Parts: sequence; C-alpha cells; structure tokens
Amino acid sequence: MLLGNKIKELRIKHEVLQRQLAAYLEIDTPMFSKIERGDRRAKRSQVILLAKYFHIDEKEMLTLWLADKVLDALEDEDELKLTAIETAKSKLMDVNH
Repeated sequence: MLLGNKIKELRIKHEVLQRQLAAYLEIDTPMFSKIERGDRRAKRSQVILLAKYFHIDEKEMLTLWLADKVLDALEDEDELKLTAIETAKSKLMDVNH
C-alpha cells in the first residue's frame, strides 16, 4: 500500500478530492478509493498520469507501484520472503553488471 499512501498524502497536500482524481484517470470514485486504500492496484499508465498531475518524479511513483506488487507476491511467505528478496536482488545485480 506504499503507492496508495503516497497518493493520499499528495491528494490531501494539494487539496484534491478523490472524485477529481477519479475523473482525471477516467475511472469512478469507488475504484479510485480502492486504489488509494490499496484494495486494488492502479495500472502503470494511471501511475504515470498521477505523477504528471502532481508534478512529481514518475520513477518515484512507479517504484512504489512496483514495490507494492513485490510485497503482494510475498505476502504469505513469512519464512522465505527475505531469502527470496535477497536471491532476486543478487540475480538483478548479476544482470546489471
């Protein structure tokens, strides 16, 4: 729910209503509310639009979006999740170097 928290923080800071952002994203307000609460995942294109709307770094928002996907995938893996993250990180480091 990293992205949802960030969206809510930005929305409150900029005094924007959920319905205004929902209209901007061309979705209904209940759907936007679910995204903000973390009950539903935003589409990548929606994350990019939100970054543009709030004039913040697109990569920052996409990183939160992707981190949420990783956390969701590991949610029920208490015993193995840290090992899995370290294994994935090691693999990524090998690919990038």
